[in-house]
Amino acid sequence: MDYFLQQLINGLTLGAIYGLIAIGYTMVYGIVGMINFAHGEIFMIGAFIALITFLILGPSSGAMIIVTLFIVLIVSMLLTAVYGWALERVAYRPLRGSPRLAALISAIGMSIFLQNFVQISQGARVKALQPVISGGIELYRGAIFTVTLSYMQIIIMTVTTALMVGFWMVISKTALGRAQRACEQDRTMAALIGIDVDRTISVTFVLGAALAAVAGLMITLYYGVIDFYVGFLAGIKAFTAAVLGGIGSVPGAMLGGLLIGLIEAFWSGYFTIEYKDVAAFAILVLVLIFSPTGLLGLPEVEKV
Repeated sequence: MDYFLQQLINGLTLGAIYGLIAIGYTMVYGIVGMINFAHGEIFMIGAFIALITFLILGPSSGAMIIVTLFIVLIVSMLLTAVYGWALERVAYRPLRGSPRLAALISAIGMSIFLQNFVQISQGARVKALQPVISGGIELYRGAIFTVTLSYMQIIIMTVTTALMVGFWMVISKTALGRAQRACEQDRTMAALIGIDVDRTISVTFVLGAALAAVAGLMITLYYGVIDFYVGFLAGIKAFTAAVLGGIGSVPGAMLGGLLIGLIEAFWSGYFTIEYKDVAAFAILVLVLIFSPTGLLGLPEVEKV
C-alpha cells in the first residue's frame, strides 16, 4: 500500500506537467482546428530559457530562492510567449485558408527547425541544473518503504491547480474567453460581429506557450536535466493526453495528462520502465476505438 501511494503521488506530479502542455494543444485545436505539432518544442524552449535564467542569476538560498523562482518564471513565460506568437505568425497565419495538410506539414517543419536551432545554439549534450528545492514531507513510514511528498511535488501540483483554475476563469468569465469560444464555433461569424479573429488566435498561441513555459520550468526543477530532444516525447505524450481527455476540452486535457502520468508511474513501478510509453499509447488506442471523441470531448458537428 505504501509503494502504491508513492507511485500515485509520482504519477499525479508527472501528469500535472503533461496536462499543462496538453492545454496548449487543445486550445489551438479548439479555435483553429489544427494540431500544433511544434508545441512540444515550445515547451523545450521554455525549459532552456528557465535553465539559462537560473545560470545567469546564480545560486541563491533562503528567502532569495522564492525571488529567483519568480524571476525565472516571469522571464520564461514572457520569452516563450514570444516564440509562440512568432510560431503562429510564421507557420499558421499564412496557411489559415489552405488545406489542413499544409498547416500540418508547416508545424512539423517548425518542430524540426526549433529542435535544430536549440541543438546548434546550446549544444547536443544534456544540460544539468543543481537542485534548487530539496526536502519534503514524510507521509507514512512503513516497514520497508517510506512514502514522501517532496516540496517540489507540492509546488508542481499547487501551481498546476492554480493555473488550471485561473485559465478556466479566463475562458468562462472574460471577453477574451467569449471571443475564443466564438471563434471556435464560427470564425467567419465572429469576424462579422466585430471580433478580431487574428488577435484572438495570436493570444491563444501566446497563452498556450506561456503554460508550456511553466511546464518547462517545472520539468527542469523536477528532473534537473534537459536536452534539445526533451520536447519531442513530452509533446507526443501531451498530445496523447489531449486526445485521451477529448481534444478541444480544457478540463479533458488536464484529465488526460493526469491519466497518462498515472499510467506511466504505475507501469514503471509494477512492471518494466522500458515499456511505459507503450502502455500509455495502448490506452490511447483503446479509448479511441471505444470513444473516438475522448473522455470529455464532444462529437464534432458538421456545418452544412
